[in-house]
Parts: sequence; C-alpha cells; structure tokens
Amino acid sequence: MTLAEKAYDALRHDIIRGELAPGRPLRLSDLSERYDMGFSPLREALNRLHAERLVTAESLRGFRVAPLSLDELHDAVDVRIKVECDALRASIKLGDDSWAAGIVSALYALNLQVGRTGPDADIWTLEARHYAFHRALLAACNSPWTLEFFERLYAATERYRIPTLLAAANPAGRDVQAEHSALAEATLARDADKATALLEAHYRRTADHLTSVFGMDKASGMVAAG
Repeated sequence: MTLAEKAYDALRHDIIRGELAPGRPLRLSDLSERYDMGFSPLREALNRLHAERLVTAESLRGFRVAPLSLDELHDAVDVRIKVECDALRASIKLGDDSWAAGIVSALYALNLQVGRTGPDADIWTLEARHYAFHRALLAACNSPWTLEFFERLYAATERYRIPTLLAAANPAGRDVQAEHSALAEATLARDADKATALLEAHYRRTADHLTSVFGMDKASGMVAAG
C-alpha cells in the first residue's frame, strides 16, 4: 500500500465515522500532524475523496469534509436502490453455490453480533458485518464497476447511519434483522422480484428513519445543512 493509499484509507475512515466532522476544514498542516504524513500523499487522498463526494473543494479555501444534508441522503438512497437492485438480479441469475454460502455465512455472522451485549457489542464489528452481508448479496453480479458504485454509495449513506448507531437510535417497531433474513431467503430462493422489492423497502425504511432523526437534529442545529 502506497502512502497515498494509506492517507486515503485513514481520511475516509475518519470522515465516514464522524471523527472529522461535516464542514470541518481539512488543512494539510493539520492533517500532516494528525496522520504523520507529508503533504503530497494527503493532497492525493483529498482529491480522490473529492471525486467520491466525501470532501468538497473551494477555490483559494482548500478542502472541507462534505456537509450532511437530507437531500443528499435521499439522492444517495435512490441511486443505491437502482444500482443494488440491478446487481441483485444479476447475482441471482449468475450466483453459484459459493455465492449462496457466502450470504448464509454473512447473515449468520451479522445475527451473532446483533445478539451480543456488554463489551462484546462492538458497533464497528456490527457495522463491518452489516456491510459484509449487503456486499455478499451482490457478489456474483459479475460487474466490477457496479461493485465500485456499491462501495461509494454505501459510504455515502453510512455517514448518516453511524451517528444513529452510536446514539442507539433504533427505529421503534422495526425488526431490521427480520428484514435481513427475509431478504436473504428470497435471494437464495432465486425470487428476483421479491428480493429486489424487499431490498428497496429495507432501504426506504432506513431513509425514513434517518430523515426523522436528522430532521430533528437539523432543527436544533446539530447537523450541517447541504
């Protein structure tokens, strides 16, 4: 891994997890001290993150962490549904036994982590397993471009999900793991219409919940507007 790649991974990690707050200036001198890296790899990483819409650039003012906004959230969710539903249909058509086993394994690991409490209930392990499950559903789509778009869109929406996870702001009356299980079952049954309908409904419910949470936070000045 090059220094630029290390800088990219570190910055992306901290932006998605909110350790670098939305709207925060990203001055090279500050970042160099924070990550113990030179300006060149950091500048390259910032340009890459700008292309992924996680960072904004202003003439003569440098880079900033991209703000959060409900409009961006809904746009990202809409595009994510289109991309992932197409990829899920392709995976259902092309997936083999190894692909199916990967879904079963990823769901099992996610369910285990959801059921853990106390010191074992680590939010970052939970999020990693959540990502792995959704990635497993699409793994057989046979389109590297589609999977790259999945990665970008997942990161875009994860920026909104992480604060609610940290605040334990779970949607009332919603069984998210039941939704995951139903989605896996329809996918493994090769029922593309049902699986894609469940996937869209799953994301719409999440978007509705985040809208209510961030709408209240925005009203109190806690969320940066886009």
